[in-house]
Amino acid sequence: MPNSTHQALSQQHFTQFRGILSPAQLPSAATDLILLGDLTGRYATGSYSRLASDGRTVSLRPDRQGTAEHGHRITAAIACHVARAGGTVDQLTQLLLHPEHDGGRHTRNIALRSGQSRALDYIHRVWASASEAVSTTRALGSRHDAYEVLAALRDRIETTPWRGERGRTALRVLRAHLNFAEIAGGLLHHASERQTAEEAGISRTTLRAVYETVLKPHGWLRRLRVGHGREGSTWYLNAPPSRFRTTQFPPDPALEEWPTPETGAAADIDSTVIGRLMGHDAFAHHGLGSSALMLISALHQRTHQTVAELVSTSSVSRATTYRTLRRLTSHGLVQHTGETWALAPHALEGLGSNLHPTPPATRLDTVPAQGWDTVAERYGTTGLATQRKALHAAQRAAYREALDRLTDHRSKAVVIVRDGRQVLIPAPRPDEIPSAWHAPGGSVLDPVTGHTIPDWRVATDGRLILITPADQRSYDELAAAHAEALSEWESAA
Repeated sequence: MPNSTHQALSQQHFTQFRGILSPAQLPSAATDLILLGDLTGRYATGSYSRLASDGRTVSLRPDRQGTAEHGHRITAAIACHVARAGGTVDQLTQLLLHPEHDGGRHTRNIALRSGQSRALDYIHRVWASASEAVSTTRALGSRHDAYEVLAALRDRIETTPWRGERGRTALRVLRAHLNFAEIAGGLLHHASERQTAEEAGISRTTLRAVYETVLKPHGWLRRLRVGHGREGSTWYLNAPPSRFRTTQFPPDPALEEWPTPETGAAADIDSTVIGRLMGHDAFAHHGLGSSALMLISALHQRTHQTVAELVSTSSVSRATTYRTLRRLTSHGLVQHTGETWALAPHALEGLGSNLHPTPPATRLDTVPAQGWDTVAERYGTTGLATQRKALHAAQRAAYREALDRLTDHRSKAVVIVRDGRQVLIPAPRPDEIPSAWHAPGGSVLDPVTGHTIPDWRVATDGRLILITPADQRSYDELAAAHAEALSEWESAA
């Protein structure tokens, strides 16, 4: 839809809003969502797929379930906009049931299938959830407010149990995103996969597995836009509902995630220590590992803890706690006094004065490790972070070179001589088709048989779009999103 048509539509329907809500009360994004629906597909992400029963792969939802989930997300977003603008449930009902408001299509479908009363009950349930969400959150008016929200999220992360190797790796990735969010000054931030893997000290394969099996399904992270070119992905940090606080994922015996009650329902760690140490070679997979990070952060948060207390505060199993404490003792990083454990006096030296633990009353005969580099040398993990950064740098260079070739359209061309001068005729792009192949309704004609080719459509710019079951938006939505983006680009230029 052209931008001028969109503006005309908005002006035409503003009169309908006057009896419901003033246009000044709703932001432009809310008005567009109510009038035109989710043209950009922002609320479609994750609606048409779900985590499979094996807990590791993603499977497609049936079309009806995906459409219903997508429609519910749009309805919930509109309800939050109305609640934040000080509206009422009656005003929300009028907006959703208006026949010309595309954002209320899901509600009207419920009314057609199940009756008006079921649709009204659905609206009231959505309104109750939206009112609770709006009342428990606040609009960020300044950078100070954003840092308060980040601090509250950090406290939530530090008191959530991260059980098993998978949970501890997820904590490292989440802490990396929290670092990026603190630099950006808000929950919305940009980060690429390679950048996050380097910050967390893990491989990209492990990073993607953690994204898909822990952080994204449980609501800790939302990817709003996939990165392209020289720009990283756009992410949004979020605290999941309270029902996800007791466990991060169904237990996996192969990863030592046994369903045991020995780890408490709440942890108590200092994630700042994890954020500063996790990228070092000493805490690589074959080094001290993530369990050592958890125990060190728990002991820095509260010194002189027994093993039973460490099992609860660090969310590490008893056997892994004993095994990790023995490793840390051999490097002079922790000390044992009676039944309690504490960090050595200079265990965290070099990380800043605010991270130095309280010196213990008794001394150890074991000499503390002379820096984390020495620990990495003992485990043979020295240089892993440097190798990972070099690999990522080479991948970025190859990717940018491929982008430059695409930008320059370096393809074979035909050179003809006309009137004594050379004329360069570039080869046609593979996604452009002759106008004779265009069929009514945006379909594509087979030049040999003359029949339409299923699953292929022609966009408004004359190029092909392949529609597959994995697509989360219809052809009309893709074409409308392309036209809107093109209009915004032309107006900005």
